[in-house]
Amino acid sequence: MNAYPADISRHIWRSKYRWAGREGEERSIAESWRRIARALAAVEPRDATLWEERFFGILQDFRFLPGGRIQAGAGTGRHVTLFNCFVMGTIEDSIPGIFRALEESAVTMQQGGGIGCDFSTLRPRGTQAKGAGSIASGPVSFMQVWDAMCGTILSTGARRGAMMATLRCDHPDIEEFIAAKQQPGRLRRFNLSVLVTDAFMDAVRANADWALVFPASALAGGGETVMRKWSGTAGAVPCRVVRRLRAAELWERILRATYEYAEPGVLFIDRINRLNNLWYRERISATNPCGEIPLPPYGACDLGSINLTRFVRAPFTRAAEFDREALVETTQIAVRFMDNVIDASRFPLPQQAENARGSRRIGLGVTGLADTLVMLGLRYGSDASLAFAAEIMRLVCHTAYRASIALAKEKGRFPYFERDKYLEGPFVRALPEDIRAGIAEHGIRNSHLIAIAPTGTISLLAGNVSSGLEPIFAASYRRKVLAEDGTPEEFTLTDYALALWRRLTGSETGTPEGFVTAAELPVRAHLDMQAALQPFVDNSISKTINVPQDCPFSEFRGIYELAYDKGLKGCTTFRPNPVTGMVLSEEADGAKAPHCCVLEREPD
Repeated sequence: MNAYPADISRHIWRSKYRWAGREGEERSIAESWRRIARALAAVEPRDATLWEERFFGILQDFRFLPGGRIQAGAGTGRHVTLFNCFVMGTIEDSIPGIFRALEESAVTMQQGGGIGCDFSTLRPRGTQAKGAGSIASGPVSFMQVWDAMCGTILSTGARRGAMMATLRCDHPDIEEFIAAKQQPGRLRRFNLSVLVTDAFMDAVRANADWALVFPASALAGGGETVMRKWSGTAGAVPCRVVRRLRAAELWERILRATYEYAEPGVLFIDRINRLNNLWYRERISATNPCGEIPLPPYGACDLGSINLTRFVRAPFTRAAEFDREALVETTQIAVRFMDNVIDASRFPLPQQAENARGSRRIGLGVTGLADTLVMLGLRYGSDASLAFAAEIMRLVCHTAYRASIALAKEKGRFPYFERDKYLEGPFVRALPEDIRAGIAEHGIRNSHLIAIAPTGTISLLAGNVSSGLEPIFAASYRRKVLAEDGTPEEFTLTDYALALWRRLTGSETGTPEGFVTAAELPVRAHLDMQAALQPFVDNSISKTINVPQDCPFSEFRGIYELAYDKGLKGCTTFRPNPVTGMVLSEEADGAKAPHCCVLEREPD
């Protein structure tokens, strides 16, 4: 069933993942897989050879796709991290504190990690500090310093630096933050997301006033205060009301900016914290660059995705079926593989090592879902497709939890585990009784196990399978990727499932049953798919809703409220615009939809 577009797969491997050292260079991707499998098995206290073969087995045929940092760094001896993503520590609101945080961000990015930063702790523009009397320039001004740092550091060559910036919806500079990327070329290395609280959504729907505030202890003078749980604080603190505006007006500004410029995204931060398995010790206010891993200060996560297309037998026929037993086996081995990454990896900062080893968070996800649906004759967004996707995600989730319990019996629980509190978490409470009983008796090796990443680059490596849970972009299209020297290079690609169907049937035109592209799907189908999988994802989901350019704003604005009502942890949309453009362009009739990832957003 190999239908890989050889040019793009070879290009991705050569430019991003192939290792060339003093002993020579890897001549095939199989040699890369062997390097990775051997490096990850080396941390096993016994039976390393056995686990090397099992790890190599799931890497073969692109069944399991480790995150880009694992593929590029494992077994090379280079001083790099194997973790794709980090959230940086709380930024102290002082010049020494800000530049300490900048230095930590630079060190992390230099070793290959994408970062998320919450800038909510920085005083709003124009306010006077208590004590020093200095006038603040505001968080957005310091974001420009981070952006310049990223442009200077970059992870050289074909890897781009990736950053996420977040700001609370009640920060006085929220309007400046919302508009920060509306000028071409400004903050291009950042993704932006607003931290939206339940109280804000209630105020929007009640058409109520909304107070923009900041911790009173940091501001000179007096005035009205309210209690708020602020970024970087353990609990609610007195916050000075700087000004008020209508909540609905601010919500409109957020959505208008996203409609016109594709940013900022929205993170429903109260829901993220409420559903966090480590709710009893963490307060989250940022995510990794693409949003699938909400993390505490100095949090880190290693990523990997199961390529679902490799489990379809007799594709495009009435006998087509999905090999669930093979999926279970691959999931079990992948959990161990990713757990070993924590012990094999270097870390840019000691605080990151402490957090990663304390929680042993991993983010195992899936990719190729849309192509898998086509191979089974299911149309993306149909009731049958939603039921199948939910069933497969449930199987991956529950298998991963059972595998992590078995690892805890063998190797020990994650150090931050507190049995009674962990079992009280809403996500853990919803798990099957045998899993909860296993956690109660043996503990669990990893605090979190499931995340669905965008997988843009590793999906190209696997032959241009559909990314993550995204629908198929188009039958054929042109895509820009970065060459080894960092310059963009364009490839003409055909969707993996379509290429396979044409090879198996001998057809040069037409499409298989169930084939549908993002341009042909109603927006609701995107939301329905994300909502179908969310109950089985303990981290989060990176999902960009592709919106046609001619979508009216009245329809667009309903996407976000529906996402909130459906229980999602966040929402990101992409509508073509002159500022961010698009990384894909149409090659064939019907390929009208935009894609989520411009070049600056491709961290893997």
